[in-house]
Amino acid sequence: MRTRIKICGLTREQDVQAVMASGADAIGFVFYPKSPRYVTPERAAELIRTVPPFITTVGLFVNASPEEVAATVKIAPLSLIQLHGDETVAEGAAIAAAAGRQYMKVFRVKPDTRPDELLEYEQANRAASPLFTSLLLDTYVDAYGGAGKGFDWSLVPKDLAPRVVLSGGLSVHNATDAVVGVRPYAVDISSGVEASKGIKDARKIADFVTAVRVGDATIESETHHESAVPR
Repeated sequence: MRTRIKICGLTREQDVQAVMASGADAIGFVFYPKSPRYVTPERAAELIRTVPPFITTVGLFVNASPEEVAATVKIAPLSLIQLHGDETVAEGAAIAAAAGRQYMKVFRVKPDTRPDELLEYEQANRAASPLFTSLLLDTYVDAYGGAGKGFDWSLVPKDLAPRVVLSGGLSVHNATDAVVGVRPYAVDISSGVEASKGIKDARKIADFVTAVRVGDATIESETHHESAVPR
C-alpha cells in the first residue's frame, strides 16, 4: 500500500505548486490565529482555487466552535477538517456535523501513553460520528498545531497503524524509517519541509516525498521476500 502524504501549513501559491509537483496527496491550511502558519479563510480559498482535482485540502482547527468551523468551510471549500486541540469526542462530532465534513482528530502522544489508550480513543471517536476518518498522532507539547518534535513510534499498536496519520518530528532524514517501522496509512509534515516558519522549501518537499516512497519500496521488497520463502 502506498503511504499517503500531507504537507501542512501552506501560505503561498508557489508552495502549493511545489506540493503538487512533488506528488503529495494532501495539503493543509492552518486556521489557528496564534500559529505563524495561520491563513484567513479568504486566503485559503484563494489557494484552494489553484489546486487540481483529486488532491485533498485539509483545514486545521484548534478549539474552534462548530459555528466558526462551519463559517470557514463556507468560505474555503475544504475536503476534510483536522481537529488539533482539546476537543472532546462529543465536540469533535458536533463540529464535523456543523461543517458537513469528515474529520481527523489529533491524539497528542505523551511518554507515558499506553497503546491501548490509542485504540480506545479511536474506537470512541469512530462510535461518536460516521464522519470520523482517523486519528492523527502527534507529540504532546505545551502548544497547539504541531511543534516538530517526535514521539516513541513503538507506542503505536500494529493493528491501529494502518489507519492512522503519523505526524510529529518527521523529516527527510527519518521518513523512510517512520514508514517502515510504523507502516501508517499516511504521514503529515510541516516544519520539516520549511525554509522558515510558514515558508516551504520545494527541494525539502520533494526529498521528503522521495524518502516516503523509499520506505514503501522497502516494505514491498520485504513482503515479496517473505512470500518467496518456503514454509
